Amino acid sequence: MTEAYIYDAVRSPRGKGRPDGALHEITPIDLASQVLAAIRDRNGLAGEEIEDVAFGCVSPVGEQGAVITRTAILAAGYPHTTSGIQVNRFCGSGLEAANIATAKVKSGECDLAVGGGIESMSRVPMGSDGGAWPIDPRSAIANYFIPQGISADLIATRYGYSRDDVDAYAVESQKRAGRAWAEKRFARSILPIKDVIGEVVLDHDELMRPQTDMQSLGALAPAFQMMGTMMPGFDDIAIMRYPDVEKINHVHHAGNSSGIVDGSAAVLIGTKEAGEKYGLKARARIVSMASIGSEPAIMLTGPEFAAQKALARAGMDKNDIDVWELNEAFASVVLRFMEAMHIDHSDINVNGGAIAMGHPLGATGAMILGTVLDELERSGKSTALTTLCIGAGMGTATIIERVN
Repeated sequence: MTEAYIYDAVRSPRGKGRPDGALHEITPIDLASQVLAAIRDRNGLAGEEIEDVAFGCVSPVGEQGAVITRTAILAAGYPHTTSGIQVNRFCGSGLEAANIATAKVKSGECDLAVGGGIESMSRVPMGSDGGAWPIDPRSAIANYFIPQGISADLIATRYGYSRDDVDAYAVESQKRAGRAWAEKRFARSILPIKDVIGEVVLDHDELMRPQTDMQSLGALAPAFQMMGTMMPGFDDIAIMRYPDVEKINHVHHAGNSSGIVDGSAAVLIGTKEAGEKYGLKARARIVSMASIGSEPAIMLTGPEFAAQKALARAGMDKNDIDVWELNEAFASVVLRFMEAMHIDHSDINVNGGAIAMGHPLGATGAMILGTVLDELERSGKSTALTTLCIGAGMGTATIIERVN
């Protein structure tokens, strides 16, 4: 099968996903089209060389509806010959879109393709698309539906992570993100976002709070305790599914959970021959990809199984991976992954993560793929594994190898 290479990765800064955020006046089409234009222009392409674009989008309704990928392609000035598809695998959508682009290249369907994502959470709120999973009794009751925040607290309870444990992880994420920005580690990938008159409205991740400490986090009340213990009482549902748990310890809050933000990202993927033809320099080879389903109530433990599957498909083990990147949906998710995979904290999310910078649902997977690529080049290391936990119990992972 044809090898697939990453030639470039670009992302917007993450803007606060609320009306006072810097990107609130930027439409999803503008946000997506600006990263698509950048991935074309900074690689000296005309546009027709890119045959297909897959973009993740978790709430594909309203301004993000009607296959936003195709609309953004045309808004970016690509020729009408470039096709587009919208992908929804919840939080893993952006990485899944990159994996789809990779599969198209590996299969011979495309020579050059783009995978990425878009989510404007200030303009299209999370959950706007509805769905049967949480509300239809045939789904919700049969699968012990509980919200993700309760699942995160369930993980913390089952595996013994205290409030201090999750808060300490969050403090470190903020410190690492602040250091990464101060040292310009994201400079190669960041695209400042402009408004309709060409003025830059955001050139940095807006949500970061590098001054965060244990004391400031300690003042925050648990975010999911009320929905767990009062109507509708999701703690009882979690305990029904996991009767070994006597009581849910609610430890997560806004400071140790991923932030709601706007953002977009794009990754350029192609064959070796396409790179040579268009004068592109390969940055990494895509080694393997994997997606899995996991138990849907606890829901957020999927990265462990996705990573193991990706490693097995590549004939590798965890010792072959130099740098790990796991989306920080909640602090307990990363703590559990490190414990399950026997990974030291110094090797994972070395530049912070979504707790510090935010999680634009459909775009995050593509963003962190670019982040870990930049980190391989900065550190001179060789291999990286990127993965995300996913709603309803899933996981997606991708392994890349730096090209010298």
